[in-house]
Amino acid sequence: MPLQNLVEYFNDRFEQEHRVSFRPFILENGTVSGLFGPLRINSMFAPIRKTQQTTKTIGYFAKLNVSTCEAQHLYANDIENLLADTPQPGVEFDSIVNFDRLSRTVHMLNFLPLTHLQDSLFLTVDPRHILSIKHDHGAYFGEVIEQCGLTTDNVVITLAANSQYARYHQELTNGLKNYRRRGYRLALRFDYLVKEQTFEFIQKLSPDYVGLSVKSLNSVCDSTIPLRLRKLTSLVKSTGGQSVLLDVDQKRSEFLAVNAGFDLTQGSYYEQAAFPWYSADRQANAIRQY
Repeated sequence: MPLQNLVEYFNDRFEQEHRVSFRPFILENGTVSGLFGPLRINSMFAPIRKTQQTTKTIGYFAKLNVSTCEAQHLYANDIENLLADTPQPGVEFDSIVNFDRLSRTVHMLNFLPLTHLQDSLFLTVDPRHILSIKHDHGAYFGEVIEQCGLTTDNVVITLAANSQYARYHQELTNGLKNYRRRGYRLALRFDYLVKEQTFEFIQKLSPDYVGLSVKSLNSVCDSTIPLRLRKLTSLVKSTGGQSVLLDVDQKRSEFLAVNAGFDLTQGSYYEQAAFPWYSADRQANAIRQY
């Protein structure tokens, strides 16, 4: 289905679901944006590469590019049910779910010109979204993916692990397994150096991917870091997953990825001779040139 038709389909669906006349998805110059309150949401994509063969990519991390939208006040009455100045019981979670769904739809639509059938799209899901949905995780987004002509196997649901939600590990695990039952693949992302107690969570979930940001190591002075990283990559491999070193921005970080046994890597270091982050509009322009 042409991109314009898909945008119209999702705008129609939004109007019907929320009983408003507001159409949040906008197609301009071959890229899709989404409007949410005063925000305009766009997509950026970071290639994920094989560590031992960095010219080969296996997919892309989606990242939000958010700006303000001055004209959005025209729609304030239509979306007052999505945002509230004074949070009411349930409103926070409802807003998070709506924002997550809107942003993931934007990413999926912008991913289409970029993708080959074997490519994976890594989409971050807010832990509060997972906790607020009691069952059938991924059902709503599965319909979005199907309309786009892809399958859930193309999508990697990514949870940014946060110690703030440690006491909800069981609920998060159950929610993520619901995604897996629908055919999604799973990833955990850590922005801090993984500790021993986290290994149990990794073993219990057995995610398809475990990512660690190299930025988490910059402020740590510990001679055991290489050993701890090799232990992490070995654990991930033993559970059938692949490890990813994220935010690689210099040669020594690339060396660390290789030395510690990370299967995959991502970062600006590899993009210096190509595109940095792939903004959706820049990617659309690049595609039109070939």
